Amino acid sequence: MRSIGAIGKGASGGFFGPFRELIDHREMLSLLVKRDLKARYKDSALGFLWVLARPLMQLAIYFVVLGHFLGAARGIPDFAIYVFAGLTAMGLFQEILVGGTGSILANAGLVKKVYVPREVFPLASTGAALFNFGVQLVVLVIATFAIGKPPLHLGLIYFLPALALIVVFGLALALLCGAINVYLRDTQYLVDVITMLLFWASPVVYAWQMVADLVKTPWVVELYTNNPLTLAVLGFQRAFWVSGDAVAWPDNLMVRMLIALIIGVVLLFVSHRVFLRLQGNFAQEL
Repeated sequence: MRSIGAIGKGASGGFFGPFRELIDHREMLSLLVKRDLKARYKDSALGFLWVLARPLMQLAIYFVVLGHFLGAARGIPDFAIYVFAGLTAMGLFQEILVGGTGSILANAGLVKKVYVPREVFPLASTGAALFNFGVQLVVLVIATFAIGKPPLHLGLIYFLPALALIVVFGLALALLCGAINVYLRDTQYLVDVITMLLFWASPVVYAWQMVADLVKTPWVVELYTNNPLTLAVLGFQRAFWVSGDAVAWPDNLMVRMLIALIIGVVLLFVSHRVFLRLQGNFAQEL
């Protein structure tokens, strides 16, 4: 039998103490993920089909309004696949960050009554986000087969580092913002605004080449290109948008992604240490 409610080893178990605690509480993490998914679609007739409602509606709006009315689709073949690949990537990042930021407050009852590693709550939000992402990814792949251009090409290797970038940076920011949100409740609203800005600062509904052509300052283009979200979105498009094989991409895209991933791992480590420092007063603040 494992006791629940005692003070854990996270603060005094050395460097690996917090990680051992998370492993010990993996069953609870699994239950929290399942609970989040069931609670989100409880008593819903369509259930998990609602996972697709928002991205498909966004796709329709961007495809019709931006793509055709405003002409963004000119020069971008298979514009719907291009946009949906970017929406799938950005949707995962936004769900990890927004859900993780509010996860501690959403589980205030558990935090105040029972001891569990507090990291399980942002991790549970990340797990639920990955499930929803999986459903959207299946739809994206089916769409590529439907138009006769399945992603059976070498560009598919960009998928894994792109996914890793989103998960690592999303979880790092979720841990940091989730801890700060306990003390400063405005954080969750600020995160909503920032994720909206990050969406338009990434080449989701417009081509990266447009920025490279319009911006004449090289260091600004480099700063924009090396944004981890830009790299992740480009990675998704490179993987699933087969028509992009003939399009210009940033030089050394894979190298840029791997460097950003290393930076993201460092950021995740730092965010976790900050989270551990701040978690001591969570129960009192809640």
